[in-house]
Amino acid sequence: MLKEGMAGGVILGILALTASAADFGRDVYPALEAAGCRGCHAQDGVASTTRLHFPETGATADRVLAFGRSLVALVDQKEPEQSLLLAKPTNRVRHAGGQRIRPGSTEEAALREWVAQLVAFTPAETAKALEFRPDAAPAGLMRRPTVALRRLTNSQYNNTVRDLLGERGTPASQFPQEDFVNGFRNQYEAQNLSPIHLDAYANSAARLTTSAFRNGLPQQLIGCRPSATCRDTFIRSFGQKAFRRPLDDSEFTRYQKLFLKQANFTEGARIVLEAMLQSPAFLFRLDTPPEPRLKPWAAASRLSYALWDSMPDAELFEAATKGELDSKAGVEKQVRRMLHDPKAHDALDDYVSQWLRFDRALAATKDRNRFRDFSPDTLFAMTQEARAFIADLVWNNRSFLEIFTGENSYPNGGLAKIYSVTPPATDYEKVTFPANSERSGLLGQALFLSLTSKPDETAPTARGLFVREQLLCQKVPDPPPGVNTNLPEPTEARPMTNRDRLVEHTRNETCARCHSLVDPIGFGFEKFDAIGQRREKLELVFREGEGENRKASGKRLQIDLDTSARVEGIPNGTFTSPRELGKILAGTEVCQQCVVLQYFRYVTGRMETVADRPILRRVFEAFRASDFRFQELIMSMMVENAELNH
Repeated sequence: MLKEGMAGGVILGILALTASAADFGRDVYPALEAAGCRGCHAQDGVASTTRLHFPETGATADRVLAFGRSLVALVDQKEPEQSLLLAKPTNRVRHAGGQRIRPGSTEEAALREWVAQLVAFTPAETAKALEFRPDAAPAGLMRRPTVALRRLTNSQYNNTVRDLLGERGTPASQFPQEDFVNGFRNQYEAQNLSPIHLDAYANSAARLTTSAFRNGLPQQLIGCRPSATCRDTFIRSFGQKAFRRPLDDSEFTRYQKLFLKQANFTEGARIVLEAMLQSPAFLFRLDTPPEPRLKPWAAASRLSYALWDSMPDAELFEAATKGELDSKAGVEKQVRRMLHDPKAHDALDDYVSQWLRFDRALAATKDRNRFRDFSPDTLFAMTQEARAFIADLVWNNRSFLEIFTGENSYPNGGLAKIYSVTPPATDYEKVTFPANSERSGLLGQALFLSLTSKPDETAPTARGLFVREQLLCQKVPDPPPGVNTNLPEPTEARPMTNRDRLVEHTRNETCARCHSLVDPIGFGFEKFDAIGQRREKLELVFREGEGENRKASGKRLQIDLDTSARVEGIPNGTFTSPRELGKILAGTEVCQQCVVLQYFRYVTGRMETVADRPILRRVFEAFRASDFRFQELIMSMMVENAELNH
């Protein structure tokens, strides 16, 4: 038998014989791409914490080769056959993504040849290869999307007409419902304008104008006594508020002519107001202005819609007029002021409701036979509790990482019953979870536990997916089309927990690639049922009959629960409860950075790009330096966003 060192040398020699045929860009890189490695080993992939990071999509040939050479970090120089670059994708060494390259295939042969080349690197070549940084994109890719205009979201429309007209209704409830894209409803790539939108805007403008003029000429909007001078003053002053910028001469002339065509002053003012409410200048807000003179006004709108979800107020307009928003100090001054306005609290609630997907929670249904105390009021209480919990952290300047570790919550009486705690004297006051509850932060609250469950049972896959995508900003690949999602049903002869049933996912190689990354997280929540009640054992209720005629047979069985869980890809990522996972997430930089990423996506209305990485790093460093105070995250984000658009 060959000694260990000799065996490695023989293998190396054999590999070297074919090394000359290896071409990373032609043979190896396409094989890794085809195997789906990029899906996990990317900046937003579930394996983003590992040493393998693909370069940006569309990277140049030179950059692809530099990436290939950097894989020397995954090569065992003494035992090439044991190199992770070979063993992981073939699943010879346990790989969370399963087998991606079949042993003995031409793809593995190409990978072996590349390993041979990497093994032959000199120390100087190795050092040079390890200088590759996947997050340092070449200058040609350091460009951000230019978004000149962004359509008002439905909530922004409601808030804007409230502040512009004093309208307290919700006219946008009649508009087409907005879709979630990139986790939010305000992403510009989904802000299309359909004929249905145009009709809805026209109808809303007519209703709003009728309401404003129902008692005659609204002096609070006109601001002067009817006259020719008053007419021109109204057109310019109201137009500036409605368009969030001064009217240009052609716009002023057009509205002046429209006014003069009407029978009297009141009718002229009414028709101009209605026309302005249908103008693209009202329905869309400036983000990146086409002209330098409009930059201060665009800056004011970016601040107001980010912090208030509404139009600028008089003081912010004045700051724009004076050019105060051109400086960091001027922006900081306005942000500090605006954060003290109640509108900032409402806007934060809107962000939280989208980030945590309140829509899913409010649309959830539960089996009333199993959860008799559950009702639509319970769903609403869950969202109110989460709002109050996060508002306390933000507005009382606590560490925002307590969203994972906080041992307090804000239930009403119904939720207190679910939590088995003494109800607060007043709904949504602070209570402390008992130490033995194993609850902490959002992960221990009924909102998360309910919205990630089915009507009658928990859903470990959904819970794990939520943690990956909402709290770690990691994209889990979509399941292949046509995949069978049915799981075996427990029977009296074969009682099973969800962990037992989900074993089916690990038996199917196609399913295992993704489910091995999410299911093991969800298992850690199995002591909390579909509405968030704690349970020590799983109770199976067996039913008889078919379809709607199925009735409980009266036979019940209690099974022990195994809540051992892990977050693949995070060091020391094993846990058995929400409280333990909360501590892991709070101490994980990927999770801390995700807090920044999610807010960036909401504020900018788009996904981050390679060019945004320096800004995101600066915002994150400021956030961390503040001991993770969310108000400081807001401040840093607003300043960076202002400079980004200069």
